[in-house]
Amino acid sequence: MAADGNITKDIIYDAVAPDDFESMLELDRYNARSTAFDKIISATHDHFWDPLDKKYIDFDEPFDMEGTMILPEKMIGALQLDYVRETLGSEKEIIRFANAQTRWTFSSILHGEQGALNLSASLCHVLKDQGAQEYAANQTREEARHVTAFAKYIKARWGRPVECGPILKDLLVEIIHAPEVYKKIIGMQMLVEGLAMGAFATIFKETNDPLARKLTQLVMTDEAFHHKFGKIWADRTIPHLTEAEHEVIENWAAHCFQTLLFNLVAPTQNVALYEEFGLDPNRVIEEMGKLVSDETRREEMKEATNIFRVLVKTLVNAGIITDRTKAFYAMYVDIDELKAEGEAMVGDEIAEEGIQFLQQINFKDRALNKVLIAAE
Repeated sequence: MAADGNITKDIIYDAVAPDDFESMLELDRYNARSTAFDKIISATHDHFWDPLDKKYIDFDEPFDMEGTMILPEKMIGALQLDYVRETLGSEKEIIRFANAQTRWTFSSILHGEQGALNLSASLCHVLKDQGAQEYAANQTREEARHVTAFAKYIKARWGRPVECGPILKDLLVEIIHAPEVYKKIIGMQMLVEGLAMGAFATIFKETNDPLARKLTQLVMTDEAFHHKFGKIWADRTIPHLTEAEHEVIENWAAHCFQTLLFNLVAPTQNVALYEEFGLDPNRVIEEMGKLVSDETRREEMKEATNIFRVLVKTLVNAGIITDRTKAFYAMYVDIDELKAEGEAMVGDEIAEEGIQFLQQINFKDRALNKVLIAAE
């Protein structure tokens, strides 16, 4: 491990301190650009989209918020409790509660996208390789449009987002402020991005709102490439780690995973929502605790789009999980089954369909621009 705490096994991930701009001016650096990320960088033209252009997505598309749940009832954990349903009373109030819970879900996604934007920008300040730096700049641009898009969706459906939950907020701050590049890549590019792909695939599959369905697919066309950046890092780093270095990385991955698994969707994160609807938060949390156990988590993780199953598969494919921590993950998912599935990730097909949609629009526009330029 380097003195600065970075575990660098490939020069393309060589990093400097965030305030060391002088290193970016080294002459030899300009002639040492890696080609490892070129395909991902050039592919950005294939999946370009603009959240402010209605030919890609129209945020004025209406939705009956009072009569229809954006996400189905089975995805609203508290509605599985008789106490909650009886207290809410009418079907109209149950729908209002479900959509308020969904507002919290989309707000968490928005905050996560803001975290991804800031992290990508922070990589631009520390990565010395021009190719890696250009990729990070590209991702920063793409994350910025995700922030715009989710902010516009939330404004269209609810007016404004809700506060970021404390657990997610603390984890994002920890990842973004981490000086070690491996923490940023594992925490954000692999786990948070993996979490997002699972969440988007689930929303795409389950939502009753066509606008939410289109939005998640468009974002997935970008996220699939962001996830590949983490995979390239893993392929070039994990096989060359010493046992001590692998332990450091494995522990960090387990820390991030455990934080997300036990807290991200916990009822303790929704106290304000329960109070708003006249529910006793302590009673909801207690009764939800009886419903959610290791056994129920295992059952839920059998679903291919389960967000935490996607996270474990990400770590398995990266070669991060060893016998040291295998037992922890095996409590919830069959590791051998994940290995047998290969490297295809949930959401890849959805993203590919979205890219084909974008190529049709963008190719048509490029062809028209060539005609106009020729006419001039």
